[in-house]
Amino acid sequence: MREQNKIKKSLRFSLFDGVFASCMTGMTADYITPYALALKASVSQVGILSAIPNLASSLVQLRSADLVERLKSRKKIINLFVLLHALMALPIILVPYLFKTRAVPSLIIFITLFISLNAFAGPAWSSLMSDYIPYKMRGKYFGWRNKILGVVTIICAFIAGTILHYFKNNILRGFLIVFSIAFVSRLVSWYFLTQMYEPPFKLKKESYFSFLDFIRRIKESNFVKFVIFAASLNFCVNLAAPFFSVFMIRDLRLDYFTYTVVVTAVPITQIFTIGRWGRHADKVGNVKILKLTSLFIASLPLWWLLNQNPVYLVFIQALSGFAWSGFGLCAVNFIYDAVTPEKRTRCISYFNVFTGTALCLGALLGGYLVNVLPRILGYKIFSLFFISSSLRFIVVFLLSGKIREVRTAEKITSRDLFYSVIGVKPMLGVTQESRQLLRK
Repeated sequence: MREQNKIKKSLRFSLFDGVFASCMTGMTADYITPYALALKASVSQVGILSAIPNLASSLVQLRSADLVERLKSRKKIINLFVLLHALMALPIILVPYLFKTRAVPSLIIFITLFISLNAFAGPAWSSLMSDYIPYKMRGKYFGWRNKILGVVTIICAFIAGTILHYFKNNILRGFLIVFSIAFVSRLVSWYFLTQMYEPPFKLKKESYFSFLDFIRRIKESNFVKFVIFAASLNFCVNLAAPFFSVFMIRDLRLDYFTYTVVVTAVPITQIFTIGRWGRHADKVGNVKILKLTSLFIASLPLWWLLNQNPVYLVFIQALSGFAWSGFGLCAVNFIYDAVTPEKRTRCISYFNVFTGTALCLGALLGGYLVNVLPRILGYKIFSLFFISSSLRFIVVFLLSGKIREVRTAEKITSRDLFYSVIGVKPMLGVTQESRQLLRK
């Protein structure tokens, strides 16, 4: 009972940590590329800015599990690397003032360190959180938690966009203010992480397996097949993903406030849908939702070719938020379900190595292709969007069917699942008999 009280208190601290971490995310995630463009970055440099941090952050996680096992503590890893992550915001803020002649290369270096330090703590944090929540409640809990954090992210993103719009004639000062707020927020987030309780960490020698052991199990392991699917999809996604911001700011010449409205349509939609995805995942499992949402994700770049009006783009971003909220939630929950607690930190690390490397390769290839592809409807970047979407569909059709559900789940067609999530059909689990009882 005493441990349960500690866990409840830790979940409260985790929520506070998440609120301030989301404030940092809202202030930075969608504004790194605009910051680079303000520093006169080229399109190829934007690709590198996405690629190198993803590669570095994935490779450092090869050692994350080893360090956790050596220290026999996930909390020590989390506290140390989140603090370093927060402090790394300082040189990012000062890039225009200390590295004037080499601002963009310096920004790439510091963003790489910034993202890598945070990534090193990620597997340990995920493992710790999975110990707090029973598996039957994870969809509901993380859906609820992510909804709250999504609201915070949106509010802070709008604050950042408003600040940048106000300082459009002195945009570097605007970024100085925005990233300074992000820095302070991450420090507060780190404080709440230090207050969390860590259940006893049990390490079994038979639970150890190397990265090569992990790769060798590709034909027999359901989890490794899931990793290959997720990494392949992320590669195809990141062929185009880093360049949507470039397209909006450079080609469409959207002002910062309009840009903010468009990009925040994603988290706004996630707020309204992630709870429903979580409740459905607890009933039908994670794999069914992963397959459904991956089809929507595959189609997203094609929608950009049809119209470029900001109002229309908000609709496309809303569709993106709907799909990614379900996919992201169920991908994490699938890892929690498919892997035993003793192996969880290492498996999360290896998953992140694969996906981070895929993201890096996708961004590098996209940065090269965007300069050499022919124009479609007046833009070279549209050719990249078309290729990205086509490859996404190929990955979904070839690989998603190889993944098996690992929990007991209700059977349902993808069409009925979609209708249930959007509210056209009754919520799953409400039978005809129970509906009649509700009417009485």
